[in-house]
Order: sequence, then structure tokens, then C-alpha cells
Amino acid sequence: MKVPHKAWVLVADGERFVVFESHGDKELIDLRVVDAESISNPPDHVQGTDRPGRLSDNGANQKSAVGETDWHAIEKVHFAEHAADMRKTWALEKRFDDLVIVADPRTLGTLRAHYHASVSDKLLAEIDKDLTHQPVTEIERALVRH
Repeated sequence: MKVPHKAWVLVADGERFVVFESHGDKELIDLRVVDAESISNPPDHVQGTDRPGRLSDNGANQKSAVGETDWHAIEKVHFAEHAADMRKTWALEKRFDDLVIVADPRTLGTLRAHYHASVSDKLLAEIDKDLTHQPVTEIERALVRH
């Protein structure tokens, strides 16, 4: 993949995103951090301590169990939605002309569901890989291989 000069690369998962700007050219990618954000998302058993509820059925003395809420997964979705909102704001402010998104498949799906026209118009590529904990050199290599 050829990443143009000044293109932005968003690398995200459900708990962290890093935005890079390419200071290289189409032949040599040179990513530098523009913005980064992360959340503290403890495991589900720490966030929800109540037992799952039960609901009364139509019959006498019959109850059905209610599934447990996965607070950890819900927080990941909320964070991905926040990242999508940030992307939209930056696109409307014309802070970038080209965008590449690198995210794990689940986060990428959440981001896609929230694409704004201003973002879609600038989107060069999507890569469905989790590279948020990789060094910049690995992210650059992944972009070249794609």
C-alpha cells in the first residue's frame, strides 16, 4: 500500500487508539503520532458484581433467567463509537485529506457502522488487524504489506 504524505493512519482496538500522520512519501512511510487515547476497562467480573436477574413467566412460580451483561464488551463498543466521533470531527475540520484505518475485526465493524460521509470520502483503506500494541515499525511494515 502506498500511504500518501500527510495521510492519517488510525490504529484502534476497543480500548485504545493512536492516530499517526505520514511524514514520508508514497515510497517510504514515516508515521508520527498525532493523537492517542485509551480507557481503563477492567474485566467484566470487576465491573458487574450482581447476579443475573430472573423474570416471572406466565405460569405460577415459574421464572426464567436473564443473561449476564458483558460490561467489558459494552465499554469496548462505546470506545469505538467515541473514536468514530473523533474521526468525524477531524474530517469536518479538514485536519486530514486521506485516512487509513487499522483495527481488529470487531472494532472495525463498529467503526464502519458509524462512518460519516466526510470520513468515507477520505478513506483509502481498511486493514483488519490488531496492531495497537505493536511498535511503529511493525505498523509501517503492515501498511507496506497490505
